[in-house]
Amino acid sequence: MDAPLHPVASHHLPSFITPPGETDTLMVITATILAGSVIMFGLVFFRLHSLPERVAHKSHKLQFEIVAVLCLLSLLTHIHAFWVVGLLLALIDIPDFSGWLKRIAGAVERIAGPNPGDAAANGAPQDSIVDAKQAEAAASTPYETRSRSVKQKEPTHA
Repeated sequence: MDAPLHPVASHHLPSFITPPGETDTLMVITATILAGSVIMFGLVFFRLHSLPERVAHKSHKLQFEIVAVLCLLSLLTHIHAFWVVGLLLALIDIPDFSGWLKRIAGAVERIAGPNPGDAAANGAPQDSIVDAKQAEAAASTPYETRSRSVKQKEPTHA
């Protein structure tokens, strides 16, 4: 049933004005678009904030944890310098020094020889360990250098 118009109201009302007691479709459509826009903006915002973390994770960077913390700090504090530093760290490949350091440590251990504490712990006299090392070195050297004693051989550094 059509409700009568107010006497002061215009007889030519626009289509978005709803009669009393009916659902305002324009408001429902606007609320749906607004909710979808807020959700989409939030997804884009969080995706952008996690961009350095995803870049570091895909390329298996060593500094992945540092980049992740910087992204989180940027998100929570709104200091965008953290995000920029995290992005730069994600793009820069820091070399792995641990492999080189392990090789250097192994070479230094080989140069130093056995520890005196190791010989005492094993119960073997120090002379027998030195003799065993000399015999091992003599067996691994070429024929020309076998004639010289291991003690006469000068240490070489690679």
